[in-house]
Amino acid sequence: MNHSIYSADRTTHLKIVVVALVAGVVVAGIGISARVNAADDGYTQTARVIKAGKPIAVTSSNTSMVR
Repeated sequence: MNHSIYSADRTTHLKIVVVALVAGVVVAGIGISARVNAADDGYTQTARVIKAGKPIAVTSSNTSMVR
């Protein structure tokens, strides 16, 4: 086994790449499964509908507004 990355041979580099890819797939799988399971726990958001009311006019003067 080579203890330096500079003097490592081709198989050592291949082992490092394979271990990194497997670790990345495991982390992504855990993240996806945690996100999918969180939606089943009742923490999902629901959309609320807000209907518009009558239009109003806001003024800063005391004069009446003519429409």
